[in-house]
Amino acid sequence: MFTSKLVNVVVSKRAFSSSAANAAKVAVLGAAGGIGQPLSLLLKHNELISHLSLFDIVNTPGVAADISHINTASKVTGYVPENDGLKLALTDADVIVIPAGVPRKPGMSRDDLFNTNAGIVRDLATAAAQYAPNAFLAVISNPVNSTVAIVSEVFKKFGIYDPRRIFGVTTLDIVRASRFVSELKGTNPKDEKITVVGGHSGVTIIPLLSQSGHTFTDEELKALTHRIQFGGDEVVKAKAGTGSATLSMAYAANRFTGSLLRAIVKGEKGVIEPSYVKSDLFKSDGIEYFASNVELSSEGVGKVHSLGKLSAYEKELLSAALPELKKNITKGADFANN
Repeated sequence: MFTSKLVNVVVSKRAFSSSAANAAKVAVLGAAGGIGQPLSLLLKHNELISHLSLFDIVNTPGVAADISHINTASKVTGYVPENDGLKLALTDADVIVIPAGVPRKPGMSRDDLFNTNAGIVRDLATAAAQYAPNAFLAVISNPVNSTVAIVSEVFKKFGIYDPRRIFGVTTLDIVRASRFVSELKGTNPKDEKITVVGGHSGVTIIPLLSQSGHTFTDEELKALTHRIQFGGDEVVKAKAGTGSATLSMAYAANRFTGSLLRAIVKGEKGVIEPSYVKSDLFKSDGIEYFASNVELSSEGVGKVHSLGKLSAYEKELLSAALPELKKNITKGADFANN
């Protein structure tokens, strides 16, 4: 994990400019951890990355040296906090991915992680605001429902807040949903397009299985929904106290980062990924951030898609999710401002 005291400075806002004509500098903060290492390995294969910049409090130079031997074109550098390591890791970064923090253990909820991970995310967001104010941020550190609000509030303090550039990575919920549905229906999971909306913990995760093209019995529907909502618990239990969902999260984060790069570097149109972003979908309910399908653009968030038609069961799930989501958001914002 990473904790430090960083000095606030005023940073002026400027337009996004990639560090390379056809590729980007991507910084991974928490790169020596359980998610960070496999994520960095996967990102090394992305041809839209010219420089993979890795930061963690320990072991990062070794991780960088190892990954740098892979025969793809991107440059790899590794930094620790000493000798302005965080500043060097972030300077000129186009995309910052944050998996830093402590993993869940059996019996822990994402909210149990808050007191530790909130401080880590606040400090890293402060550094990002200082050294890479125009970067796109992909937040993995849990609880995402709260940490996205923390990053946003930090950026507001620096006067550089652009909600189009801050994402909570919820892709793992979609990855799980497609896999779990395919297991039940005997299909290829790559062919399953399951929309999952709301937040990224427990009851705030709302799989829209009525839009999957499949029919389910009431029993199947409830079992699938619960498994998608609490899939992380399944992994934590299976790892028996040694970790949480790190490998599948790295896979999902790599997918999201790759999609984002296709939009901001290549200017590709029609790239849609689910993400937890600033959204007006439930603004009237006091919900500032919400996960739904998002069309990515060269500016980050291009279009936030509506939820479409919901079943009666999904409306019940939404009603249960909104109060919890609002509480999570408020908790994050209050932490950043106090």
